[in-house]
Amino acid sequence: MMQTPIVLIKTPNMTESGQFALSSELISELLTGMRLRGVQYRRVQTGPSFGLGFEHRSAHAYFHYLAVGTAILRTGDGAIHHLSAGDAVLVPQGHGHELLSALDATVQNIDQLDAAPLGEAVSGVNTCPSTLSTPSAILFYGCMEFDLGGMRALGKLMPNVMVADTGGQSYPGLGSILDSIKYEICAGRIGYAGIMARLAEVAASLFVRGWVECGSESAQGLMAALRDPRLARSILALHRQPGREWTVAELAAESHVSRSVFAQRFQATIGVPPLRYATELRMRIASQWLTQDNLSIDAVAQRLGYTSQAAFSRAFKRIIGQPPGASRQTRRSSEPVQSVFL
Repeated sequence: MMQTPIVLIKTPNMTESGQFALSSELISELLTGMRLRGVQYRRVQTGPSFGLGFEHRSAHAYFHYLAVGTAILRTGDGAIHHLSAGDAVLVPQGHGHELLSALDATVQNIDQLDAAPLGEAVSGVNTCPSTLSTPSAILFYGCMEFDLGGMRALGKLMPNVMVADTGGQSYPGLGSILDSIKYEICAGRIGYAGIMARLAEVAASLFVRGWVECGSESAQGLMAALRDPRLARSILALHRQPGREWTVAELAAESHVSRSVFAQRFQATIGVPPLRYATELRMRIASQWLTQDNLSIDAVAQRLGYTSQAAFSRAFKRIIGQPPGASRQTRRSSEPVQSVFL
């Protein structure tokens, strides 16, 4: 059960279960808006010595599952994590990192290793010497486009690396998904590549949910707001009706506090005034609709309550830094060819 910090005047009728229900609604809204799209998946077999390097990729997340053997995860800042069979890792901000058999192992960029086709759009990497009868380590790796939609600010608050051990206690519900991934890796049945890719996306979602539910009590910014039942009310209203022309008074009413108390607490917790947050949220959602859902600029403008495409375009450029048309073109020109490696 999440503990709600006392950040606003308490509501006498607000029960603990009611607070949790509110937060659960907001977490559900977060997961609904979250988009994960697999760009690359690989099944890797290694010998006793290996070093795999993964480059930094902004707006992406890396997922690793170690099915057999042990490995060392070394991040760009030098942090070390020791992994054993059954462990899973999420790198939510796409930071560069390495998977090693030992700290002094020679590192090769994962993209420079030969991948042998195993079927249509499916291939695998095998660095296990032919003199060994069985691999020393088998791992499943995925690189996914990672977009939290309207709650994109949460991504900056996430730790560089999230590690779930074989018990899965830190991320409830993740253990059974990891068991399924291991089964698919070992069984190699028809269609296992696609199934593992989807399971990886579910696993990444469970990592995010577990972090929101069980994160540090000292959380700040949007994370702190998610844990505050009063602010959660207004944020949930904003996310459900992004096209409404909200006023501070209306948002305060959603939170059942005075306008002045609400405005002060919102700014102190999230770091921006309520209406600034509402505008930025609207543009983040617009960006997702334009680049991922392929809606027209006019359709997005209408959905978000703008009286003209020109007014929407000006607001979009002010927040995002480029016109909506350019934003869509940038996404298309930089979009890698989708492939699945396993």
